[in-house]
Amino acid sequence: MTQRIYYHDPYRREFDATVVSARSVDGSTHVTLDQTAFYPTSGGQPFDTGTLGGAAVIDVIDGEDGAVAHVVSGTLAPGDVVRGEIDWHRRFDHMQQHTGQHVLSAAFDRLFGVRTESFHMGQLSSTIDLAREVTPGEIAKAEDDANRIVFEDRPVTIKVASAEEAASLPLRKESQRSGTLRLIDVEDYDLSACGGTHVARTGAIGLIAVGGWEKFKGGSRVEFLCGGRALDRFRLWRGALSAMQRRLSVPPVDMAAAIEHMQDEAKTQQRSVRALQEKLAAHEATALAGRNGDVIIEALDGWDATGLKAIAVAVTAANAAAAVALFTSANPAQVVIARGPESPVDAGAVLKRLTAQFGGKGGGKPDLAQGGGLAAATSQLIEAAKQLLSVS
Repeated sequence: MTQRIYYHDPYRREFDATVVSARSVDGSTHVTLDQTAFYPTSGGQPFDTGTLGGAAVIDVIDGEDGAVAHVVSGTLAPGDVVRGEIDWHRRFDHMQQHTGQHVLSAAFDRLFGVRTESFHMGQLSSTIDLAREVTPGEIAKAEDDANRIVFEDRPVTIKVASAEEAASLPLRKESQRSGTLRLIDVEDYDLSACGGTHVARTGAIGLIAVGGWEKFKGGSRVEFLCGGRALDRFRLWRGALSAMQRRLSVPPVDMAAAIEHMQDEAKTQQRSVRALQEKLAAHEATALAGRNGDVIIEALDGWDATGLKAIAVAVTAANAAAAVALFTSANPAQVVIARGPESPVDAGAVLKRLTAQFGGKGGGKPDLAQGGGLAAATSQLIEAAKQLLSVS
């Protein structure tokens, strides 16, 4: 069993230890020590990184036998005395997030009786899953109360208790563990059984900011950020907001209304463009049908696949014997193939032959097919289409 320094001293950055065992597992070296300050992945909190005897620690695993395995990039041998150094930036970030989770979960529980079902700490933000859906107003009140505890800089202490003693204590959530329990006590606010690393005072959390929320399994999943992560998110949003403000020339308070107005205008313009495209497609179809007979193969500038489809459908509606293959002029090209009810052409089969020859993908039925990604010169595509339509 490995003695876990972080249990009683989470601020310990360096330590000396003796290698108890070193073995190769799937090409990696797993090292166990007589004691360690490295935290293994557990309870929603990721593992620590750093160095061990100069070798990089790339993972830390909590073993079922009570030993902690350090996955290292170098080679160590039993009996070696090594110096371990924790990546303090990563450790302190995890301490901020984990302690912030205790405070935020306690706020939801104390104010609204909503229990936290699970906690996950990601690389950029963390989440708690709440037992029921919470309203925006409840989230704001819980966020305010959690930050009140942060700003009051309350002590966060580590205690131990037997399972029997813990049963008489006001734990926020009943522990399922037996034996001696490690308890994290946020003074007069939260008492929880937890094996993670935490700051010594709530002021070190810095700030608890809710980034967003969503419905999840009958409850709510709440994203939050503490300390440095909250600052990073603020900088991200500040940059995005400043860029939008320069583009829209409106103050931040009017940003949402300005974007909504732009979206409404864009939808109106899109409807106008579609109507004009339909009219233009009808004229283009008339022109093509008038000069090409029953087999129509063209590459058209300025049209996308939707426009080509409108033209092809218009041509085959006007000429029941028509077979049409229309390409965009860009490379790789898009293509639409259509036939009238009296034409023997199988549009889907023709498209399949074209994509087999020139790459790309697509699909359709005998009367209409479309695809894209045809990597060839326009002249090659047109020539191939001529051969395929003439033998269909």
